[in-house]
Amino acid sequence: MLPLPPLTDQADRLIALGLHELAGLTAAELCDAAIAAGPGDGALLVLHPDRAPASRLAPLVEREGRRGFVVVDMTDVDAFAPIDQVDLPAGPVAVVHGLERGDELANWSPDEALPAITGRGRSPLTLTEGLHWLLQQPAALERNRCFMTIGSRLRKPDGRLDTRTPALWLSNGTGRDGREHRGAPKVGWCWAGNRHTWLGFASASGRTAVPAAGAALSGAAG
Repeated sequence: MLPLPPLTDQADRLIALGLHELAGLTAAELCDAAIAAGPGDGALLVLHPDRAPASRLAPLVEREGRRGFVVVDMTDVDAFAPIDQVDLPAGPVAVVHGLERGDELANWSPDEALPAITGRGRSPLTLTEGLHWLLQQPAALERNRCFMTIGSRLRKPDGRLDTRTPALWLSNGTGRDGREHRGAPKVGWCWAGNRHTWLGFASASGRTAVPAAGAALSGAAG
């Protein structure tokens, strides 16, 4: 895969999509955050999911002229929150380091993949982080080489995790997806105990809050 653009270019991309406004930031604040984050070679600039939820990000993803979408039976997509093993920086803007698509874990179940990822000192990607990746680099999704984002799960009222695990792949345009979505980036889900040959498990080496600009940004959205 090609390297990610510089963080300042990523900020420009998010601004062009209007995501700074969704997050309650000015364009200048987001640009300043990208500059404050430093060079960030190979890193990903992300907005906190409380500011930029998955349901708003998915339709902005575009690959080969096809817009992203969320499957119809995932109306609760924004309720999928970081699991206990994922520690998100509290500020509105963060940087995710060391992205890997996790192709080597294809045909593992989420239940099997999570301890393997954390055992390597890595962290599973959240759903919104995966969508930010595709906003900057749509080619990260390839036919038969897509990925799960098991850093996000839905917790039931009794505290147990819902057995659905979110994933990003390319629609075949069949069933309820609709023919018009063939080839489109798709936010879907798989059971935590099931294996899929076309899905790896995306992960990161770490996350950092944006330095310096964080204090100014923390109160930007009321």
